[in-house]
Amino acid sequence: MSPQGPLLIVSPSTRPSLTAALAAAQILPSVETRWTDALSAMSKVQPAAVVAVMEGADAAELAALSRHIGARKPYVPLIAITPGDATLPDHALPLQDSDNHERLLARLRAALRVRTLHTTVLRRLDEKKTPDAALPETDPLDDATVLLLGRGTSLPGLSVALGERMAVVGALSIEAAAKHLSSRDIDGIVLGEGFSPRVVDAFLAVLAEDTRFRNLAVVVTANQPAPLQELANLEIIAGAPAHIAASALPLIRQHAFEARLNRTLRAIEAGGMLDPQTGLLTRNAFARDFASAVSQTQKNGGSLAVARFAFDPVNPRAQYDGARIISRLMRRMDFGTHEDNGSVVVVFAETDLRSAHAIARRLSSVMRHTSHGKRDTRTEPSVTVAALQAGDTARSLLARVYGEAQRAAS
Repeated sequence: MSPQGPLLIVSPSTRPSLTAALAAAQILPSVETRWTDALSAMSKVQPAAVVAVMEGADAAELAALSRHIGARKPYVPLIAITPGDATLPDHALPLQDSDNHERLLARLRAALRVRTLHTTVLRRLDEKKTPDAALPETDPLDDATVLLLGRGTSLPGLSVALGERMAVVGALSIEAAAKHLSSRDIDGIVLGEGFSPRVVDAFLAVLAEDTRFRNLAVVVTANQPAPLQELANLEIIAGAPAHIAASALPLIRQHAFEARLNRTLRAIEAGGMLDPQTGLLTRNAFARDFASAVSQTQKNGGSLAVARFAFDPVNPRAQYDGARIISRLMRRMDFGTHEDNGSVVVVFAETDLRSAHAIARRLSSVMRHTSHGKRDTRTEPSVTVAALQAGDTARSLLARVYGEAQRAAS
């Protein structure tokens, strides 16, 4: 399960300059093959990554290769060097600048880090045998959130095209985008119209300087900035919203997969007490900690409150997005869990009812999605809060949170 295997270069013809650049970088030994032999070469050399030169290649051959690669574990990145108007399979990471070998090397290194992380998670899962920390088999795009930034007429179309596959958070300004980046897990940024080249360049430079964002999928649809090598997954993609979204999806999917792997690794390291999908406690771990917290508070005095965030039951994407935001932003002294019914229950330690309401309002406000400047109320949870009273048990306090929600709805 070692991430170190050869790099397979698939091309209609020999590419001496490309092969020389990859060899000089000494990332991996490389093996060249033609498209007609690509699948047999995959079986023979077991590559750690594949670089496919699409110029003059057949789209069906790429699709077959992509399916073969997508079924492999650990993750095998496929980087497709392609003309700007080409349509790629979901698994293929686009790279439009075929002459910029530094861009290719940066993208390859970033993708190989994801492969190494996947290898580590698979090994740790095999060692720990922890069922609660199993790696989900669903499409990572089910977990993904993209930040759509801009003010132009193309924004509604981009919002719809991206929103068909993932959660979309809109921002009309750089300042609003910065707040979203600091408060929620973002897997990709799409920069639309409405900003000067100077503003776009400055925003990209800030992203490149912060190690948290260097592997983000970043797609620029206007202004044509100079590519930054530090942003390994930066692409300049023009065209219709559907084409931009389709080209961005593989890069966003890879980042969402990396985030999923990191959550799973934290769950393994926590001995299965954390839910790998949300970062919150598993229900069993929450029940133990909740009962203990109520008992200790009743015995020693003090205050304790519980908040329940109830999401639209037909919108699981909003549920998990909200749960991850809560996991990220709640205080270290607090803990919570994602319930079977889709709601999230959070315990606020040493907190009275008034303070708990204020904390819950702040958390809830961060969960609001926007779609080209308009609030999406489907993503906003209804919130109920209850405080511990004399004689309460964990069961009665939790029942009161649910009871208050039912009374409010009636």
